[in-house]
Amino acid sequence: MNQPEMPSTVPAEISSDPLAPLFFPRAVAVVGASAVPGKRGYKAVQGLIEAGYRGAIYPIHPREEMILGRRCYRSVSEIAGEVDLAMICTPAAAVPGLVAECGRKGVKGVVVVAGGFRESGPDGERLEEALLEAAQRHAVRVIGPNTSGMFNLSIGLDLLGLRGIRPGHVAFISQSGNMLLSLVLEAQYHGELGFSIYVGPGNQTDLGFNDYLRFLGGEPNTRVVTMYVEGFRSGQRFLQIARGVSRHKPVVVYKSGATEAGKVAARSHTGALAGSYAMTVDLLRQAGVCLVQQSDEILPVAEGLAAWNAAPGARVAVLSDGGGQATIAVDRLVEAGLSLADLQEGTRRRLAAILPPQASLRNPIDVAGASDDNPSILAECLAILAQDDGVDALLLVGMFGGYALRFGEQLMGNEMRCAETLAEWRLKWQGKPLVIHSLYAPIKPPAVRRLREAGVPVYTSIEHAVRVLQALAERGQYLRRCAEPEAGAVSPLPEVREIFLRAVQEGRNPYEHEARAALAAHGIAVDETLLMRSPEDADAVLARFGDRPLALKIVSRDILHKSEAGGVRLGVCGREALLEAYEGILVSCRAHAPKADLHGVLVTPMAARGVEVIIGMVRDPVFGPVLMFGLGGIFVEVLNDVAFRAVPLTRDEAESMLRQLRGHKLLHGVRGLPRVDEARLVDLLLQVADFVHAYPEISELDLNPVIVHERDYVIADARFLLNPNMLPLEGEGDG
Repeated sequence: MNQPEMPSTVPAEISSDPLAPLFFPRAVAVVGASAVPGKRGYKAVQGLIEAGYRGAIYPIHPREEMILGRRCYRSVSEIAGEVDLAMICTPAAAVPGLVAECGRKGVKGVVVVAGGFRESGPDGERLEEALLEAAQRHAVRVIGPNTSGMFNLSIGLDLLGLRGIRPGHVAFISQSGNMLLSLVLEAQYHGELGFSIYVGPGNQTDLGFNDYLRFLGGEPNTRVVTMYVEGFRSGQRFLQIARGVSRHKPVVVYKSGATEAGKVAARSHTGALAGSYAMTVDLLRQAGVCLVQQSDEILPVAEGLAAWNAAPGARVAVLSDGGGQATIAVDRLVEAGLSLADLQEGTRRRLAAILPPQASLRNPIDVAGASDDNPSILAECLAILAQDDGVDALLLVGMFGGYALRFGEQLMGNEMRCAETLAEWRLKWQGKPLVIHSLYAPIKPPAVRRLREAGVPVYTSIEHAVRVLQALAERGQYLRRCAEPEAGAVSPLPEVREIFLRAVQEGRNPYEHEARAALAAHGIAVDETLLMRSPEDADAVLARFGDRPLALKIVSRDILHKSEAGGVRLGVCGREALLEAYEGILVSCRAHAPKADLHGVLVTPMAARGVEVIIGMVRDPVFGPVLMFGLGGIFVEVLNDVAFRAVPLTRDEAESMLRQLRGHKLLHGVRGLPRVDEARLVDLLLQVADFVHAYPEISELDLNPVIVHERDYVIADARFLLNPNMLPLEGEGDG
């Protein structure tokens, strides 16, 4: 007998969400159900029964009468009651027709397991198009095809049939079913961590990463959304959704591989460096996503974020029962960009009152054997540290959980009392995360099990413990950044649009002096320049710039890399040298590119020596407009010391671009270079970000080098590449 359809179990917070019937269905049909153990159609029915799904289960099979005690139906249309979700376990060829049948029945969503669609070639691509057409025509949402399946353990909805999965608060979206299996086995090994919802996006024919992330952002049983991503289809939209979700709950992403997006036909330094894995990482972090770059970090980080959500800062107090682990912890903390909290004098006095004289009272704190016969002293020390206003998070390293095993069973009661006290940590010290490393964690002694049951994370690895603290600090910083007011939009100017339109009409990109004029129109400081079209223009140059050393550069639509063509002369002084340099540039460029159109030679005063940086922008086909900042000059592609952020960006995000560079200290003045005005450099980054945001027709921008001094900067070279298709049509407004 089938169970009756259950009343709606959709949480009120998402009751109107269009994806709610897929993840909280009142009844499920398994199309292609099987009586053969091991088949997907068997495991789906088995999974629903064993997980305790309370809704109606409808196996669909043309010949079977019963499967696992459930009556079979020959088709979905034979079912008398309503069905919210159908899992289709048939070969690919039958799927479009079955989706149409589900739609006529009123099924809200289907899970399509079969492969053999777009990933298999042209025939499969046509089949996938037919699937999508049927789904759209009948208003059916599609998970897959080629999906590993899905579950929602909060209601016993298990369409995978994986045994032993513990219900919990971590959701997982994965392009790899094996990654799910890996995490499930890891969670079973630890014994306490559980999952809320899983979904495999598959080919993302209809629903994809963006839809699932948006839904899980509001799903109340999920505290942390974790994702395994191989590639994004609509990265700009993903970043937008991730920003919204990350404000309310943590998002953890493991991104595999490196994308080649944006590298095709890139003609600027920025274009050559964009589209990289490093760019993807930077943009995801900007959106508040916690990036893990080791697969074994996924669950530890998710567990830590589920427990504590965020830390108010990066200042960590370390409590240890031995010097070795403390030293390792400090090394890892510093490497992770965290800092040791500077303890207040009152904190040290209170610690001294309960610890032996030989104890180290400066962070890291070593209890010097005091816990060997009194483990509960650790809880007392941690409580003292938590009251210090200079402490943002706490790390306990050492033997906790193993004192009774190491020193005698008589300590079991004391150790368990300590565990009970720490289990109540979030009630007393919710704002200050506590992360515990234990040598004994792998064997799961009672004290460790008690902490994990209470949601206090305990790790075998000091490295994992520190990675969790790093993630908590980064999330805290992101939440503080979210409170920043957003910058106002900059409107495009008619005179700048006229420059771009004229260039496109002439079949070229803007010349450098035109690019400089466009920047100047928006208040970006540029040096004065003059264009020499003939030797007679030398008088005007000398009248304007006097005897200052000059820089000369070729202006040509056909020569992008001026130095390689011999189109640059530096340190030119006096009339004779000016004329010689002018003619020399023309001769070199004609020899390099005989058919090139030589528009003239641009003359500007030489910039004083300073720190060379690059500021660029590329419109990435996946993520949209992306700003780049790094160490500049001729070595930019060699050093590859750059940071990326999606446009628009806040001041904090711009400041973080400077801090991210490995060569950040060069901005502080080394080897005779000036200490640069970082605030002014940040202003320039924000101005450029606003500028490119206002003009979608700019496909790439390169300011390289920008020579930065103590109080100002000089844009030594400026280059724009345009996308003519993005220019407004004649008569369109610029609002």
